[in-house]
Amino acid sequence: MKSMTGYAYSENAKQDTIVSVEIKGYNSRFLDINVFLPSWLSSLESRIREYIASRFKRGKIEVYIRIKELNTEISVSVNSNAAKEYYNAINNLSRGLGIRKKPDLSMILGLEGVLFTEKKFKDSENYFLLINPLLTEAAEKFDAERLREGKHTKDDIISHINLISMNSLVIEEKAPEIEAIFKENLRVRFNEVLGSQIDENRILAETAVLLTKHTISEELSRLDSHLKEFQHEAQHNPSPGKKLDFLCQELNREINTIGSKTQVLEISRAVVEMKNALENIREQLKNVE
Repeated sequence: MKSMTGYAYSENAKQDTIVSVEIKGYNSRFLDINVFLPSWLSSLESRIREYIASRFKRGKIEVYIRIKELNTEISVSVNSNAAKEYYNAINNLSRGLGIRKKPDLSMILGLEGVLFTEKKFKDSENYFLLINPLLTEAAEKFDAERLREGKHTKDDIISHINLISMNSLVIEEKAPEIEAIFKENLRVRFNEVLGSQIDENRILAETAVLLTKHTISEELSRLDSHLKEFQHEAQHNPSPGKKLDFLCQELNREINTIGSKTQVLEISRAVVEMKNALENIREQLKNVE
């Protein structure tokens, strides 16, 4: 079982180039990947996205690729026409204002559209050779972090599932009291109407009719089946989040039905305990892959 939250960072310097890969993970119902890298490496985005998708199944994952060149080659170009226009305009203004000083070169070069610089980057494939091992390393760290946090989540979920199982045994033990309560209630009612002329067979027949509406044996059977499947998925499925969320819905349905049918105080208390445990599980599952 893995958590969807996590963090990892890897960095390396090679050939005057510093490359770093940062991965962040958050909760999400589906797999949502966002890759952030320099615009001149946008051609690598699909490859990075495909790799992350092959490693992780669920969660919002942000991948940050940063490149820092220490000795990058730069090409410089000058827009001579723009420089001349600036010079003439400033010179004419100076004359009109009676200023004899002419504009100097440094001022002209600092004006917009005169001087252009452009870094000469290597081929994107060369950068990918630097990025790829760091991406793999960061993904391994990220996965380990998610596993570590997922273990704590799993232990907590299993403890609450065990609590539900214990209370289901309490309900199963107290279930026969439902029939006894129906019989006693019917006996009191018949006694009020018929006095001493009570027909025991009639009481049994009426009890049987009520039990068909209020028996919880089927709900207990399905509850036990769902609990066993939940335990199996939690222990053996590496990415059980969606399946466990579905099983929680099924468990909730059976527990609610049991609670609506019972008139036994101990069963009602057990139902409340199971609902509280199930709510804790559902909250934890929001962070399970």
